[in-house]
Amino acid sequence: MWIADKWKDYEVLDTSGGEKLERWGDYILVRPDPQVIWDTPKSDKRWKHMNGHYHRSSKGGGEWEFFDLPDEWSIRYRELTFHLKPFSFKHTGLFPEQAVNWDWFSSIIKGVGRPVKVLNLFAYTGGATLAAAKAGANVTHVDASKGMVTWAKENAAASGLSDAPIRWLVDDCVKFVEREIRRGNTYDAIIMDPPSYGRGPKGEIWKIEESIFPFIRLTTQILSKDALFYLVNSYTTGLQPAVLTYMIHTALVPTFGGHVESDEIGLPVAANGLILPCGASGRWVHSI
Repeated sequence: MWIADKWKDYEVLDTSGGEKLERWGDYILVRPDPQVIWDTPKSDKRWKHMNGHYHRSSKGGGEWEFFDLPDEWSIRYRELTFHLKPFSFKHTGLFPEQAVNWDWFSSIIKGVGRPVKVLNLFAYTGGATLAAAKAGANVTHVDASKGMVTWAKENAAASGLSDAPIRWLVDDCVKFVEREIRRGNTYDAIIMDPPSYGRGPKGEIWKIEESIFPFIRLTTQILSKDALFYLVNSYTTGLQPAVLTYMIHTALVPTFGGHVESDEIGLPVAANGLILPCGASGRWVHSI
């Protein structure tokens, strides 16, 4: 498992009964987690002193209950700063486990010794975009939500990256890639964090089990001949690491060579030293 264990401003304090107790900077949140199917004693006193608690509804969705939590606050990871705010469906605007991937591709970008063009698809609030830009890449950030792209720009400004070579685009990712193919544009690296389910601006259905492999194959048409890396993240339990490996290997290796590996990603739990699984990532790297 690839573990995001370099955080100072974030930690999973404990897990029990379908929930996780987290510290986000100075604030304590309790949120549901489908992986936490165990029920263990809650030894950390902060279970009773949280600033926010997301209650899952039996009818689907849920709602926040707040206890002295600001509307917005910030945390840092290395040289990056992220604005956080609780919003619908339990999220805060950041997936801390992705830091293990940020570190991985940042070292590749820094070590290659040439300009690198990175395409970040389904780019959300820009964690991967900022990490790639901080490492020295030119980044194209694409997300269908205008609100998410605005949030990502705010994170860039907070991280001192307002003038970094980042192109911000509000667009449907599939349509964007199709246009880039027609334009003849290419990228040295592609990062994607596709949703399990979604709708495009014109009602296009995205269902990851049906859509992800054709989309991976489509994106290979905009990889440069000397491409560096390719990263796919998945929070869908059906897309296990081996499935990610097979898809990426089938789509990339016959044309580009290189090596594929996939694994679960996770976060350490302070209370007991266990690792909380947080989805999976598949990585392709060009043979160096």
